[in-house]
Amino acid sequence: MINIAFNPELDLVLERLVPTPRRLVWKAWTEPEQLKKWFCPRPWLTVHAEIDLRPGGRFVTVMRSPEGEEFPGSGCYLAVEPESLLVWTSALGEGFRPNPAPTGEGDFLFTGALTFAEEAGGTRYRAHAMHATAKARKHHEDMGFHDGWGAALDQLVEAMAGES
Repeated sequence: MINIAFNPELDLVLERLVPTPRRLVWKAWTEPEQLKKWFCPRPWLTVHAEIDLRPGGRFVTVMRSPEGEEFPGSGCYLAVEPESLLVWTSALGEGFRPNPAPTGEGDFLFTGALTFAEEAGGTRYRAHAMHATAKARKHHEDMGFHDGWGAALDQLVEAMAGES
C-alpha cells in the first residue's frame, strides 16, 4: 500500500472506526448509486456521480444545496487498490489532464487519500485531504471539513446498514 505522509501545516485528516464491513465502505465509495445516497451532508444532496475506477479515470459529483444551487466537482483517480485505498485529486481531470486553475477566492485544489482497513468491530476509515498551501488547508477546515466529512461518513454507515 502507498504510504502518504501527513503534513500538519497542509493536510486535514478524519479517522474513525466505523461498524461497517470494509467491502461495504468500498462499495459506498465506488458505485455511483451508492455514493449519491450519502456523499454530502444533509440537507444537501448528491444528484449526479460518475466513477471510472482506475488510475486516470474520472471522479465527478454534482451537489445540490437546499436552495437548489448546483456545485459540480471533478477529479482524477491517481491510485486504486481494491477495498484498501483510493487516491484522487481535483487538480487533474480524466487521463491525468490538468483541470483549470481555481478562479474564486474560496476555490482550491486538493488531493484526497482514503484508506480502509479491517479491524475488530468494522473498518478503520481514514480520509486524508492534502492541500498545496496552508491558506487552502485553513479554508477547507473553515468550510467545515471535520463536521462535513464526519456527517457524510455517518450517512455512509447509515446507507450501508441495509446492504449485504
